[in-house]
Amino acid sequence: MKLHGPIPMVSYPPSVELKSAEAENCHIHPRTYACGLLRRRIKKSSSIILILALFFGLFLFSKTNIFSNEGDDKLKNIQEEIDKTQKLLEETQQKKITLKNEIVYQDNQIKLTTLKIQETEGKIKVLQSEIESLSQKIEKLDISLDYLTQILIRRIVKTYKTSSINSTIVLFSSKNFAQFLARYKYLRIAQENDRKIMLVLETTRTNFDDQKTLKEEKQREEEELKQKLETQKTTLARQKKQKEKLLEITQNDELRFQQMLATAQAELEAIQSIIAGRGEETKVGSVKEGERIASVIYGSSPCSTGTHLHFEVSAAGANQDPAKYLKPISVSWDNAPDGTFSFSGSWIWPMDEPIKITQGYGMTYYATRLKWYGGGPHTGIDMDADNKGVKSVKPGTLFRGSIGCGGGTLRYVKVDNDDSDIDTYYLHVNYY
Repeated sequence: MKLHGPIPMVSYPPSVELKSAEAENCHIHPRTYACGLLRRRIKKSSSIILILALFFGLFLFSKTNIFSNEGDDKLKNIQEEIDKTQKLLEETQQKKITLKNEIVYQDNQIKLTTLKIQETEGKIKVLQSEIESLSQKIEKLDISLDYLTQILIRRIVKTYKTSSINSTIVLFSSKNFAQFLARYKYLRIAQENDRKIMLVLETTRTNFDDQKTLKEEKQREEEELKQKLETQKTTLARQKKQKEKLLEITQNDELRFQQMLATAQAELEAIQSIIAGRGEETKVGSVKEGERIASVIYGSSPCSTGTHLHFEVSAAGANQDPAKYLKPISVSWDNAPDGTFSFSGSWIWPMDEPIKITQGYGMTYYATRLKWYGGGPHTGIDMDADNKGVKSVKPGTLFRGSIGCGGGTLRYVKVDNDDSDIDTYYLHVNYY
């Protein structure tokens, strides 16, 4: 290892490195006053090394804890706000579905997501502080490792040199047993000093490895939180758009909101009746794939609050998800807060591109939250396009139909596919 920069704040006394002449002299004359001082210096130096190394480690750890404690206090306050907002959401969800309650619900949803974003950002900030602190610790530990390694190498060389000489001296040059014990005691002190330096070195090395591993874990956690943050921001944008859309279609009017609920329920009942064969239908004849069969009605119509084609697929009288049959194309989305979904079939689309999806199949926001379909799913896909012409997605037999809905007459066309038991329905259309 190379020494990176200056020696850290932990300064090791020069007395740790014994001078060769002093050491050899003390092997020969272990009872001299100078040798006594040298032995005490060895003990004191080893103790200082251990104490300062421990203090250095505690200082670094305490620095990290200061950052963590400050961040934890902020995160605790945010979590308390999240819990309160979550409780308000649950309370609002139990209330009667009105436009006022729904706006309150959506406001709390937006607040909850905003708080979660703040929580995630707080966690990222704490992690970044910890990672920065760990980087500083790793750098200082690296310097300490270099320094301790250099000391140990020099000590080992000197110890082995003196021990190889003094093994003979201890055995043959001692005048009496007391002198032999004194020399032996000195050698033990020198060996103990080396052992302490090795322990400090090993502890520092272990700490260095642990901090590197911890830093890598923190960095991975930071990346995961950043991805989570992006998802939360996307959710927040969708929720805000959802509220704007609701205010737009209801014109912030409670009466209109309730009329829309009633309209959606009436549409569901009409669709169920159509698929059950209770609509008034007239056979038109054979149509080819891609042949024009109708056009979408502009504006509101019976059981429709605005311009759109409701495309329905039924197999043996059971609703199917049209997305499984339509081929993948690029579409735009106006179905907040449900988000995007994929198409995996081979059928052509009933309208020309570019196409905008206004509601998907299944438990959409309107089905789940507003209960527009009596708690059941939205049974088709709603779409719109610049060209209002409607095409048959498969060859088959064309029927024109109508059924009473919401005080008016809902018009639709049906194509009985030639090659399967699948029927396709096209609602809210003119017959041209």
